[in-house]
Amino acid sequence: MRIYSAIQPTGCITIGNYIGAIKNWLALQDDNECIFSIANQHALTVRQDPQEFRARTLSFFAQFLACGLDPEKSVLYVQSHVHQHSELQWILSCMTYIGELDRMTQFKDKSRKNEDNINAGLFTYPVLMAADILLYKADMVPVGKDQKQHLELARDIAVRFNNRYGETFVVPEPYIAKQGAKITSLQNPLEKMSKSDKDQNATVSIIDPPDVIMRKFKRAVTDSDNRIVFSEDKPGISNLLSIYSAFTGETIEEAEKTFEGKGYGDFKLAVGSAVADALLPVQKKYEEYLSDKAELERIMKAGAEKASYLAERTLQKVKKKVGFIVS
Repeated sequence: MRIYSAIQPTGCITIGNYIGAIKNWLALQDDNECIFSIANQHALTVRQDPQEFRARTLSFFAQFLACGLDPEKSVLYVQSHVHQHSELQWILSCMTYIGELDRMTQFKDKSRKNEDNINAGLFTYPVLMAADILLYKADMVPVGKDQKQHLELARDIAVRFNNRYGETFVVPEPYIAKQGAKITSLQNPLEKMSKSDKDQNATVSIIDPPDVIMRKFKRAVTDSDNRIVFSEDKPGISNLLSIYSAFTGETIEEAEKTFEGKGYGDFKLAVGSAVADALLPVQKKYEEYLSDKAELERIMKAGAEKASYLAERTLQKVKKKVGFIVS
C-alpha cells in the first residue's frame, strides 16, 4: 500500500504526536510504500517569523530521522521543495466548490481563534491537502478526527476529476491505526495535547531536556482524590497512566498495580522519569543530525527528488487531461 502523511512544523513535536502518529508511521514503513512530509506550506496560514520558521523546519526533519523514520525505506521531504503541490492545488481549486470549503469546521474554528488573520489560504487549505494526497496516488492516509473532513473532500475531488476526465487519481481511504493511547494536555486533560499550545507546561516535546520534562510532569493537573486508577472521572490521572503505559510497555492494569497505595507526587515523578529515559536515545540522534547541517540538507534534497519524481508523473497526466499543452 502507498501511504501518505504529513505534519506541520508549528510549535513542537509532542509526545502525543510521537505516540499517536510517528510510532504508527514506524510500524508502517517496513511493509508499505510510505511518503512523509513536513507540511511547511500549510503552516503559512498562521503568521511565521521567517528565521524561526526555517530553523523549526530543519528541526522537525531532524526529529523525523531521530525517531527512526528511514529515508531508505520511506520518502521524507519538505513540502515547499516540491513545486507540484502548488501547481496541482490550482487545478483542483477549479474543481472545488465554495460551499464545500465553507462547510469545513476547521476553517470556522481557526477563524475564531485568529480573527486578525482570516486569510484565503486558511479557506483553501483543504485543497492543498487534497493535492498533497492525490499527487502521490496514496491508497491510505492516516487521519485524526480533526482532518477526517478534509480527507472526505479530497476523495470527493478525486471522484469528480475522474468522472470528468477519466481515471486519473486513486481515491484514498482513511487509515485507521490500532487504537493507541489518547494523550491530552497536562494542564487541561479534557483537551488533546497540542503542539501549538501557548501554555508550555501543557505539552511535552520529544526534544525537551530531562529536567524540563520532569518539571512539567511535577506540575501536571491531577485531582483531589489520591487513587491512581484509570477512570472517566479522573482525566488527569488517566492521562498520566496512558503516558506511562505508552513509554514503559506496561498495561494500564499493570501500572495501576505498580502505583497502588502510592501518592500523586511519586507517581508523577515516575511518569516523568519513564518519558525522559525513553526519549534520551531519540534526543541523542537528534543532536547528531542537527550538528551536521550539510548531511541533513543532503537527506532532505534526496527525499525531495524522490517526491518530485512521483509528483511530476501525476501532474503531467493531469495537465494533459485538462487540456494544457505539455512541453
